[in-house]
Formats: sequence, structure tokens, C-alpha cells
Amino acid sequence: PKTDIVFLKVHKSASSTVMNILFRFGETHNLTFAFPQGGGFQLYYPHHFLARFVQGFSPWSPRRFNILCHHMRFLQPEVQKVVPSSAVYFSILRNPVQLMESSFVYYKGASAFSRVRSLEEFLSQPYRYYSPASGDRHYARNLITFDFGFNPDGDVSPERVQLMLKAIEASFDFLLISEYFDESMVLLKEMLCWDLDSVVSFPLNTRDSSTRSTLPASAVEKLKAWNRLDWEIYTHFNRTFWERLDRDIGRERLRREVKALRERQAELARTCLQGTGSVAPKDIKDSSLRPLQHGGARILGYNLKQGLDGELERTCRRLVTPELQYSSFLYKKQFPPPPA
Repeated sequence: PKTDIVFLKVHKSASSTVMNILFRFGETHNLTFAFPQGGGFQLYYPHHFLARFVQGFSPWSPRRFNILCHHMRFLQPEVQKVVPSSAVYFSILRNPVQLMESSFVYYKGASAFSRVRSLEEFLSQPYRYYSPASGDRHYARNLITFDFGFNPDGDVSPERVQLMLKAIEASFDFLLISEYFDESMVLLKEMLCWDLDSVVSFPLNTRDSSTRSTLPASAVEKLKAWNRLDWEIYTHFNRTFWERLDRDIGRERLRREVKALRERQAELARTCLQGTGSVAPKDIKDSSLRPLQHGGARILGYNLKQGLDGELERTCRRLVTPELQYSSFLYKKQFPPPPA
């Protein structure tokens, strides 16, 4: 199994669920994580990543970390200073239409969104609300492009787009697609030579459906045009994702593996969870399992069954522990505080 991994955690793209998979694998195999300085949750995002943002990194010691997976704005020469040269690089993408709808609800306080009542209102005259100079502009335009380290207000000429796609292909071994999450997990398992249980997950950091809205077709077209760079990245890598699956796995085996994955997830849900799945934040009984609530979104979580025995309880708890709590736990394990 591959143990040296760089995961670019693109915002609002099922990336918290992937991060949970990496946390569990890293914990089980005693791997080290490139944590943000002081145990924070982001690597000085939205600044481009620098090696010195990582706790325990020193330019004078050749120490390398196994897994880099916290939010960052990608800059490969700096990333290469903190992970082994053998590291596998991957990320996950989401359709920019749904991505922006999610970003609008989640980052409602961002300067571009704070003065509008709806996403349609914003899209009707975006430059009235959006300033390329504001420090939080990336939440409102080409968020994928920004997270990959490029200029979200950049030129959209075919030549420029091709250069960007080539640069991403040169840096990343493969990209997953969040709309095809189970198929993505089968590909991840294949590329990392992991077993089925390592890629099983429950969806984390998902919104209650009451805060989701469907956009009219006219708004969707405006949104694609406004996020043209993201749309180019997404459509290109959605295509290569399926080409990769066909080449490395084949549709027949893919169907079998997706079925096995879903059956294993359903079995774990029956074993671990109270009720049928995720619940509203106010209904989560164990406060240590309550996810951070942000913006206008209601983020769902889980209740574990009572009376699970030790090892099983630990497995189940890891599957539903929200990202911030899990990150803090692993940070303290890797950098134990000095005894009082």
C-alpha cells in the first residue's frame, strides 16, 4: 500500500469525507501528517502553500511527512519540501454549478456575497458585488482554479486553459469526481493499493437539504460562464476520470467493486449508527461528534449506537468523527503536549 500522499483538499467537494479516509489510514498505519503550525486546520489558506506553514518542518532537517491533506493553496515546489519524492498526488473535483451554490450558502459572509439575497441576484451583475482585489474573492469565483494555485480572474483563452490543464496533469497522478464518489473510491483504492475497508466512509460535512436550492437554467449558464476556468478543469478531468477507470479497472469490475463498497458501507451503518443515517446538529447526542456549523448551512452528523465493544466502538467512532475533532486528536498524538 502507498503511504506517502498529497491530497489537495478543494473546498466544498466531498473533501472532508476523503480527509476522514486519510486520517483513518494514517492513524491505523502510524503515519505522520503535515499539520498546520500550532495545530490549526488550514495551511495559512488562502496564501500559497509554504513549507514553513507545517508544524515540525525545518529547512535544516530532511524530515518528511507521509500525508499532506489540510486545506492549502497548491504550490508544488514548496509541497515537495515536506513530503517524500515518491508521494502520490491527488484531488477531488465537484461540478462548479453545485460547488458555487454550496459556496454561496457556506460563505455567505464573504464580501462578494454579503450584499445579495440570492445567488441569482449575484449572477445578474457579478462585478457590482465582486472585486478581484478583495482577500476573500476566491469563494465567489473559480474556487477550484484558485485552490490549484492559479489566478481565478485569469485569461480564459484556449491556450491559457490548455496550459493550466497541462500543469495540473503534470503535478497530479489522478483526480476524483465527487458526483461519482463510490467510483472515485474504487479508483483511489486501486491507485493506492489499499483494501476495501480503507476507503469505506460515511458522508461528512454534508448540508441539510433545507438549505439547498436548485438554480434555474438561465442562472446555471451564467454560473458556468462566470466560473469558466473551473468549468474547463471539471469537464476535462471528468472525462479523463472515466478514461482512467476504463483503462485500469474496466466497467464490469468497477460495477462489482462499487457494489461491494456500498454493501460494506450499509453493513457498517447498521452496525455503528443509531437510526438510518445522518441527523441535524441539534439531535447529535455526543458533543464530540458535532460538526462545526458555518455560514447559512446546517451541517449534519451522526449518533453512534450505545454499547459497542472496544475495537468496534473505535472503528465506528473514527468513521463519524468530524474533521476538526479528528485533526486535533491526531495532532496531539503526533505532537504530545509537554507534561504539566
